Amino acid sequence: MSSKIENNETIVIREMKISDIDRIFELEMEIFSDPWGRDAFVEQIEGENWGGFVAESQSEIIGYACYYIAYVEAHLTNIAVVEKFRRKSVAKLLLDNILQIVEKFQCEYLLLEVRPSNVSAISFYERHDFKLLYRRPNYYHSPVEDALVMVRYFENNGDM
Repeated sequence: MSSKIENNETIVIREMKISDIDRIFELEMEIFSDPWGRDAFVEQIEGENWGGFVAESQSEIIGYACYYIAYVEAHLTNIAVVEKFRRKSVAKLLLDNILQIVEKFQCEYLLLEVRPSNVSAISFYERHDFKLLYRRPNYYHSPVEDALVMVRYFENNGDM
């Protein structure tokens, strides 16, 4: 799927592949203070009920998002966009692809964790119908910080 963003730049969203892992891991190390290990991304691609998408601009990966499906629940396990492409709808395009998967599997809700200090991410999730479910103490390690667990319910897929 491709979409135009500001400045008429074309963004392509496609499924994550093993050949993407090195670049994704580089970005993970740049973007997050508490990054995933490389093996976690391999599991995202090779594991049953796991998956991911990448966003590309001019054939370069500029963002990625990962998910896990467990019966009626889904997890947005990771989402990131390089600084230059933030606030240009790239994260929305990635999230939209995950929402399509969630609906395809008829999940009742989608969960995610976010740092309370990540105000822009929280605002992004709230704009996309996520609500605070609860706080998980000391979830993140570097620096130590709680996680806000947020949820988005899908009325058409369940009784919630």
